[in-house]
Amino acid sequence: MRTEQIVSKALLNFDGDRYKLSLAVAKRAKALSMGAAPLIETDTRKMKFTDIAIMEIADGKVKIEASVEAKK
Repeated sequence: MRTEQIVSKALLNFDGDRYKLSLAVAKRAKALSMGAAPLIETDTRKMKFTDIAIMEIADGKVKIEASVEAKK
């Protein structure tokens, strides 16, 4: 699958919000770089952490939870 198709599929999980998607990819890529195990079944030895993260999100294996803080 091409990168554009993977990103389009991942965007569907965030209602097309690229900002939320980029936050989720960054957070998951950081977790992967810190030793988290990949959630996809593919050879990830030569893949970048961001590529693994976007594929996991596109497959629906990773979700993001939002929190809202009140202004004081």
